[in-house]
Amino acid sequence: MVARGAGTAVGSRADEQRQRILSAAVGVFSRRGYRATSMNDIAGEVDLSKPALYHYWRTKQDLLVQIYESVLDESLDGARAIVAAAPSPLEAFRGLIVERVAYTCEHQDLLKICFEEESELPPELAEPILERRRAYEAVVHETVEAHLAATGLVLPMAPKAFVNTCLGAANWVYKWYDPAGALTPHELGEQVAAVLLPALG
Repeated sequence: MVARGAGTAVGSRADEQRQRILSAAVGVFSRRGYRATSMNDIAGEVDLSKPALYHYWRTKQDLLVQIYESVLDESLDGARAIVAAAPSPLEAFRGLIVERVAYTCEHQDLLKICFEEESELPPELAEPILERRRAYEAVVHETVEAHLAATGLVLPMAPKAFVNTCLGAANWVYKWYDPAGALTPHELGEQVAAVLLPALG
């Protein structure tokens, strides 16, 4: 997860500090919840005074917005790359589900925040984030539609409802995936994809 502004002075101390604070915020928000976390809590995690923390991040809300933007931008870029590299829409869909499950397993703390703290965003900040989410969902939806058009298959439900069902199954693993269990994130992704793909023939 990369903070806004990172890369303008690669490796700069300020960028590294912003990233360190952002990572600390992810941990605290995930453990305690956004509302129960204060800027003092985050400052304590990174051994900074509160005034020093404000030099890098003005508000707790800025940190929350950055978490959402980073997750969704990374997800959207990854989805587009998978589709561009896939030999067919069906393989693209399989790759999207595998990657969605694997990413969710590998970033359970981030996904917990994204799914459980959305109500903390005011409408003017939530709408750009929802646009990013809709753009990601559109990539998956277009892949399914391309497969249906190429094969003549008709699903027993609307394609958009099918996509939402599949993404819901993939995203929900943040609640129950055990990193100490028998499956790696990628292996679980393959299994989830194997369950969902038969619906597409």
